[in-house]
Amino acid sequence: MLVALTTVHTLLLCLVLVRPIARPLLALLIVATAFATYYMQRFGIYLDPTMLRNVLKTDPAEAGELFGWGMLPHLLLFAGLPLLVLWRVRLKPQRWARAMAWRLATFAASVALLVGSLLLVFQDFSAQMRNQKDVRYLITPANFIYSATRVATDSLQEAQAARTPIGVDARLDGYWSSRTKPALLVLAIGETARAANWGLNGYARQTTPQLATRDVINFRDVTACGTNTETSLPCMFAAVGRRDYDERRIRTSESLLHVLNRAGFQVLWRDNQSGCKGVCDGLPTQQLDKAAFPEWCDGGRCLDEALLQGLDTVVRDAKGNLVVVLHMLGNHGPAYFKRYPDAFRRYTATCDTGELRQCTRDEIVNAYDNALLYTDHVLAKTIDFLQSQTSRFDTALVYVSDHGESLGEKGLYLHGVPFAIAPDEQTKVPMTWWLSPGYVASFGLDTACLKRAAANPQTHDNLFHTALGLLQVRASEYEPSLDITRTCRR
Repeated sequence: MLVALTTVHTLLLCLVLVRPIARPLLALLIVATAFATYYMQRFGIYLDPTMLRNVLKTDPAEAGELFGWGMLPHLLLFAGLPLLVLWRVRLKPQRWARAMAWRLATFAASVALLVGSLLLVFQDFSAQMRNQKDVRYLITPANFIYSATRVATDSLQEAQAARTPIGVDARLDGYWSSRTKPALLVLAIGETARAANWGLNGYARQTTPQLATRDVINFRDVTACGTNTETSLPCMFAAVGRRDYDERRIRTSESLLHVLNRAGFQVLWRDNQSGCKGVCDGLPTQQLDKAAFPEWCDGGRCLDEALLQGLDTVVRDAKGNLVVVLHMLGNHGPAYFKRYPDAFRRYTATCDTGELRQCTRDEIVNAYDNALLYTDHVLAKTIDFLQSQTSRFDTALVYVSDHGESLGEKGLYLHGVPFAIAPDEQTKVPMTWWLSPGYVASFGLDTACLKRAAANPQTHDNLFHTALGLLQVRASEYEPSLDITRTCRR
């Protein structure tokens, strides 16, 4: 395998390496490979196209948390030393014919060595590639070269493609004929919250004490569309999700929010993250102004309570039905300790650095659980706000996280492992609803039935169709079998 991997990279370099760009290109590959191997070894990530797309779409504040002094020894060894050797190499000009002969000979020898080395282990190698295809994304730098090429190609195609309209026949249906109040639905999209640590799911710690005092409907077994925001967010708002997964189709189609807007709902996306990933294209959005909320924003990031500031003005100015999406920062790692104010530092000692391997697992879990306590607080405040609006609106809250998180289990940290081999810690997420009494009555919902349905396995695939069901919107894309509320109406 050592010979095979060496010859694979030799073949790649034979295709692109020419004397004028040889040194800068090799230097770039050396530095990029040093960074890649650091994060692969530290967090157990795979550099597939999805992960690389996620990396490239990360905002500066988020990226800054992944840098630390702990990476310096690794970079000095795996980048500094090779760059020193590269700097000392002297290139000798050769005639074109001689240079081409050398290149062809090197190429032919590499092919022969590659084929020969794989034939020696072909039975084991073929079984490995057939059963664990994702292992190829651990081969560096071939993994990020291939992934970067895929991402660039796909992004170009997506940019050139017009977004396909969906829900062109969307309309209000059913209970709307006898309604006296407009509806106000808040979709709170969590970040990196995993089901295993969600207090309402029976976790040993009560990380959701405030939600536990509200009359909420909690779903214990929910599977995400993906293991990173770049995948999950477009997927969970799409009519077709993981069950019929087609990334390009999802990224070039409109989303649930466009369907609701077409049915007559005002839609607003409020963001405390790195954008809506195309889900809200062409719709009103609000990115938090950090200068406007000094109480909640510090060091380039805002605590999630900032999402609630000014929400009363948004609701006051609304004309008719309104859907507000709160895109939370939640438990985004590795700096979990920055996701909550000091008042929520209940579990100690905590990991107060982004260098997770410098902390014990207990310290990492403590910081993570404290961040969940704060998410619980923000959601409870959102419910309190919605209760204050019931004289004018029938109100509801739907909270669901985009993906989970590994906290050291099986040597994995953070998220982003390819979905096919991802552990439950990264794919199982919390989902919790709150429905006002007025909402339940106006839409003829049976809450006892919904609580029974919450005990059944659900997925992100249900979100699109359940949201249409909750709001009684009909469109040709609506699939009743995926609407959790369909069998729970009086």
